[in-house]
Amino acid sequence: MPSPATLEAFIARVESNAHVEAIEEFYTEQASMQENNAQPRVGRDTLMAHEAKALARAASVQSSCVRPALLNGDHVVLRWVFVFTGHDGSTRRIEELAWQRWEGERIAQEQFFYDPAQFSPRPA
Repeated sequence: MPSPATLEAFIARVESNAHVEAIEEFYTEQASMQENNAQPRVGRDTLMAHEAKALARAASVQSSCVRPALLNGDHVVLRWVFVFTGHDGSTRRIEELAWQRWEGERIAQEQFFYDPAQFSPRPA
């Protein structure tokens, strides 16, 4: 179970847009991430590489956690809003729920729930 301080530190790291670093610092070595019902990606190095590739497709991203963060034992649910600005100036606002299972102070399993239609860019 993460301590409230660890959970807040994780949220702050993501909100500072240090997404890859957050994975490195807060996920177990064999952590998994899953998009909706897709096959999970497994392994912290794989997760970091995937995140870096996804972020490279955008010129910038603004990340914010919509409070409250829900913590119940080893499980956390976070509501995130991400605003991606593309290299062409277009924007995408993505809202998702992240369901996490923690092992101590690190995330072992995470699944994201969102509407894929949100990924359609809005003109600049």
